[in-house]
Amino acid sequence: MTDALTHDIAFQGSFFAFEIDGVNLAWFTGCSGLSIEFDVTTFKEGNGKNVVDRKRPGKPKYGEVVLKRGMTTDTALHDWFIEVVDAAGPTPYKTASIVIYGRENTEVARFNLEACWPSKLTNSDLNSGSDDVMVEEITIQHEFLDWV
Repeated sequence: MTDALTHDIAFQGSFFAFEIDGVNLAWFTGCSGLSIEFDVTTFKEGNGKNVVDRKRPGKPKYGEVVLKRGMTTDTALHDWFIEVVDAAGPTPYKTASIVIYGRENTEVARFNLEACWPSKLTNSDLNSGSDDVMVEEITIQHEFLDWV
C-alpha cells in the first residue's frame, strides 16, 4: 500500500526574478505583498430566536507588491514608471510574473499578476558618511494574483 501523503520540499524565497510581458526585467533582493484577502460580508439569517449571523466572502483584495533591489545603471523600472506618468490615455497595464527558481536554476513556482502598473518608485537616501549599497524599491498595483 502506498502512502497518499507526499513530502514536498519548501521553496527557498531567495532566488527570484521579475518578468513583464514574459521578459525577465530584473532580479530582486526582496519582495513583499504577495497576498489575497476577501472582504467579509455578514448577514442575518432566520427569524425570532433562530437568527444567526452568516459570513460570506465579498470582493477579493490584492496586496501591493513591493520589490527591492540594489540600484544599478539598469533603467527598466524607471522607464516603466515614466511610461505610466506619460500615458495620455488609459493606464498602460502590464502582465507581470514573480518567478521563483530552485537550486538548479530551474523555475519552481510563479506568481502571475494581471493589470499591473507601478504606483511608487523610491531610491535610498543619500548620505556622504555612509558606504551602504543604494536600494531602489518599486510598488506595484495589480488587479489579480495567481499562483502557478
